[in-house]
Amino acid sequence: MTTERTLDELLTLARAEDGSYSIDVPDGWQQGRGAFGGLVVGAMVRALELEAGDPSRTLRSVTAQLFGPVMPGPAVMRTETLRAGNAVTTCAVRLLQAGTPQAHAVGVFGRARTLDVDRLQLAAPQLGDWREVESVPVGPPFGPDFAVHFEFRNSGPLPFSGGAAEGVGFIRPKNPGSDRGAAYVAACMDAWWPTVYPMLETPRPMATIDFSLQLVNDLQGLPPDAPLVFRSKCLSVREGYLVEHRELWGKDGRLIALNEQTFAVIK
Repeated sequence: MTTERTLDELLTLARAEDGSYSIDVPDGWQQGRGAFGGLVVGAMVRALELEAGDPSRTLRSVTAQLFGPVMPGPAVMRTETLRAGNAVTTCAVRLLQAGTPQAHAVGVFGRARTLDVDRLQLAAPQLGDWREVESVPVGPPFGPDFAVHFEFRNSGPLPFSGGAAEGVGFIRPKNPGSDRGAAYVAACMDAWWPTVYPMLETPRPMATIDFSLQLVNDLQGLPPDAPLVFRSKCLSVREGYLVEHRELWGKDGRLIALNEQTFAVIK
């Protein structure tokens, strides 16, 4: 019997002699024609971390553009260091299939700095015990293929329910593996459905074309079996493009990451 590979294994990269990295994009993780954006960004995050090569410099932000469908099969990532300063390293990665660029990203890594101010302006969602929230099945024929690999415990409006353009609930991969670093956070952040879905009457295929992630805290000390708390809100919908703000929190109230995405309505 074949055992399904963990998210950690799917995001593990191989290094070639020319310094590039390769990944085998799995079938069954599509979002429309191409691979789930969180998987693509997660793979590029792993490549950026390897390029930076300094554990003392934490990934603070990553900005990615996904301009072509990443299909199941081999993909190559080419990286470069744009600048390595005294405390900050900036790296870039380009993902190619059959020689054609399909996505790229820039990551900023920085050492911890000393500042007298340590403040959080956002209030954590108050959702109670995640075990008391029923898991909602998401997947074909009404949801994307990749969604069957995640567990959604929804506490907000459901898609096509006539509710507000927002999302809230608990999210986690069903088979995460051992690593819960920045690539894991990127995948969890992207998994939830777009905020405009509760306002629609029928499904409309959409794709992330711009993804900006700010990493605030790591997951150290959080129970490995506990999902992350997700919250999103719609900022703008116009001319077939949706801009929304997303957040991930730990069950202890710590802010893990912030995200802003631009979605394009495919048809």
